[in-house]
Amino acid sequence: MGAQSAVWRVDGVLLVAVMALSVIGTLLVWSSTRTWAAGAPTGMVKKHVLNLVIGWVLCGIAALADQRTLRIYAPAVYGVSLLGLLAVITPLGSTINGSHSWILLGGGFAVQPSELAKPALILMLSALLAEPAPGTDRPRPLDLLLAMTAAAIAMGLVMLQPDFGTTMVLVVITASSMIFAGLRKRYIVGLGALALAGAAAVWLFGLLKPYQVARFTAFIDPANDPRGAGYNSTQALIAIGSGELFGKGLFHGGQTTGRFVPEQHTDFIFTVVGEEFGFLGSITVVALLGVVLLRGLRIARQCDDRFGALVVGGIVCWFAFQTFINVGMTIGIMPITGVPLPFVSYGGTATFANMIALGLLQAVHIRERAF
Repeated sequence: MGAQSAVWRVDGVLLVAVMALSVIGTLLVWSSTRTWAAGAPTGMVKKHVLNLVIGWVLCGIAALADQRTLRIYAPAVYGVSLLGLLAVITPLGSTINGSHSWILLGGGFAVQPSELAKPALILMLSALLAEPAPGTDRPRPLDLLLAMTAAAIAMGLVMLQPDFGTTMVLVVITASSMIFAGLRKRYIVGLGALALAGAAAVWLFGLLKPYQVARFTAFIDPANDPRGAGYNSTQALIAIGSGELFGKGLFHGGQTTGRFVPEQHTDFIFTVVGEEFGFLGSITVVALLGVVLLRGLRIARQCDDRFGALVVGGIVCWFAFQTFINVGMTIGIMPITGVPLPFVSYGGTATFANMIALGLLQAVHIRERAF
């Protein structure tokens, strides 16, 4: 706690924004689960608070890590994450909501290794791309090949679950890391074309599950099947629209209390914001998430260390993409995809991954001029 302690060098604005989002998320989880959760009305929210406490501890540990140590151990962290992804596709894995992505621990707790793969992949890609080719600021061809291989392995294991939402996040993390590393434009265009070709092949060869196809169909025309594939998006729009400007008030949302929108405490928690806090509350949540992104960009811009800047850039793009997808699917501008809202949605492993990422942002900020 002395004058030179890292405690006094953290980004306070970033911490306050995440704390505010955590408090708002806790209230929303309480509201959306109090009528049906085991041990209602506070059973689920107690578990959420416990996850947050563990998450803040992990954040503190990550914040105290030295960037050089993170770079050295990045391959080991990545390897452990791959072991978790491999364990999921063995008999140890369990299926929840159509995705074989979980390992049950007992006592109502479960681990989702694909969430922890996000910060692990960011560290691995940053370590591989941090050393530029001699006389340039671009990654070396071999490092670029290794980075693409590392990303492809992680994506392939996640797709086997299948978890299309997390795979999209990993794609964005990989693309952003390569762009920040200085990949040439023609290579970026080529990789983009390759990604589009892969997506087209997945669609043409029928590799998507029926429920995934139904989600895209419902996105194009929710009114075509309002009680089937379009049910979630239709009810989400009703819930958000009913909140109007000021909302109905905490615990007073009819759509939320009646559980008309599935998974309102996780993937669709933004509908609770819209219904109970209204347009102004929704804008507040988006603004707080914007503060997190802007502070992250500021940390990346001020960092003198290439590895640290790549880590921060990957995290910012991860949070930005996931926020856009989550909010977008509830207001009808994106297809339904199972990704939580960072720092707001209920979740165990997702909360831990988000808090670890927050700790990495702080670790880079604390030592941003150390090199």
